[in-house]
Amino acid sequence: MTDAPAPPHEVAIVGGGPAGLAAAIAVAETGARTALIARRAPYADNRTTALLGGSVDFLNGLGVWQRCADKAAALTTMRLVDDTGRLIRAPEVKFVCEEIGLDTFGYNTENRELVAALEARAGELTNLVRIDDEAETVTPGDVQVTINTTRGETLAARLVVGADGRQSLCREAAGIAVKRRPLGQMALTFNISHSRPHRNISTEFHTPHGPCVFVPLPGDRSSIVWVNTPKAAEALMALDDAALSAAAEKQSHSILGRVTATPGRHLFPLGIEEPYELAKNRIVLVGEAAHVVPPIGAQGLNLGLRDASDLAEMVRDAGLQGQDIGAPDVIARFARMRRSDIRSRTFAIDMANRSLLSDLLPLQAIRAAGMHAMSAIGPLRRLAMREGLSPSWRKHAS
Repeated sequence: MTDAPAPPHEVAIVGGGPAGLAAAIAVAETGARTALIARRAPYADNRTTALLGGSVDFLNGLGVWQRCADKAAALTTMRLVDDTGRLIRAPEVKFVCEEIGLDTFGYNTENRELVAALEARAGELTNLVRIDDEAETVTPGDVQVTINTTRGETLAARLVVGADGRQSLCREAAGIAVKRRPLGQMALTFNISHSRPHRNISTEFHTPHGPCVFVPLPGDRSSIVWVNTPKAAEALMALDDAALSAAAEKQSHSILGRVTATPGRHLFPLGIEEPYELAKNRIVLVGEAAHVVPPIGAQGLNLGLRDASDLAEMVRDAGLQGQDIGAPDVIARFARMRRSDIRSRTFAIDMANRSLLSDLLPLQAIRAAGMHAMSAIGPLRRLAMREGLSPSWRKHAS
């Protein structure tokens, strides 16, 4: 690369997290000349992601999943346990993958293993140019978008994909405003080892302050996402390893036996962020630039991977039809493809969280009745499982 403007790439992706890497690979595999602007850096912490079936299929098709499958734990059963201690409590609900003809719902893996696999695959694609830098300015124009990097390089593309997270430079450059709503909760994430096997069962305890979920990892290990009030979450974060281990064992009701917290914790506030648009001025948004939801129901990165899949479909179709892939009518199709999926998932997660936090007896009764219905009515439970994995109607949104 030189300081002079480069001939336009067809697509430039800004951001090298899992969603950005997946988008870059998927777009490059359509044959489009693609640039990825992101620093190469090892993933910084030990957070994990539960990849649901559709995401695993997508990553497998990209040649990524094969590289990290042996470092993931299958999720074959998901338990929801009412641990609120309230007068009106919901029955336990158990989702078993065999009931809908699957070997597994998905897999839980450490993000750093997934990112390493994505990086390895990206490095093999000859039409994917990697710019090991960060975007400093993004300037939309009539026929292309110009990107200047922090090291003074310049490149241009017909279409720019903003995969640059919650504080997205691309989103700002496109002139897209965001609706943000803090939830007054925080999530503490950490991993544990335990004396009893998890048997590939993910257990989510519903507490008055949010869910606490224990998700299997390979071996006798699990990851924990513990949602709580900010004060309680910060108090947990401040505990030493022995005290945190004891707290986690108590919260799990000792279903995993003796629990030992392993090094590495992450604490972050929860909120919902919804951009008013997903595509504008030759820029489209994916990942957390396009949606931020609480870590409930394993939807965050799974949504981001569906963003990447639909983006690649849009690029492929536009290429086959000889269209300008950054034109307003083309990127509007991507927005239509994604809008219903993102909105429905955001709404469902928000309602599940609100119903859990509410002290109103009527709402608690409705929640308990809904959980009872899913527990007792097989067709409803199976529908919930299928839609939780991937919305059956999303491909018709375009």
